[in-house]
Amino acid sequence: MTFAVIRTGGKQYRVTPNAVLTVEKLEAEPGGTITFNDVLALGTDGNLTIGAPYVAGARVTATVVEQTRGDKILMLKKRRRKNSRRKKGHRQDLTVLRIAEIAAA
Repeated sequence: MTFAVIRTGGKQYRVTPNAVLTVEKLEAEPGGTITFNDVLALGTDGNLTIGAPYVAGARVTATVVEQTRGDKILMLKKRRRKNSRRKKGHRQDLTVLRIAEIAAA
């Protein structure tokens, strides 16, 4: 089984071919393709290649399924005994990807 560890949006993700992945927003249209060159590790049939910091020549290609938004996250700030409360919330913009290909050097 082939897998790769990629970095995007300040986070690391372990991906396999045909996997569906939700990441921080990337600028791409639905149906478009994105290529990740920041491959930190690559595993193929019992062999593991770890980059320093990246695996040379490795890349992961993904297709954008949709641009969406996450669930609402609420932040509540309360000061006790003062009847002071502040409630704020936001929804994170997300991109849903389907991994098409993991290519080694």
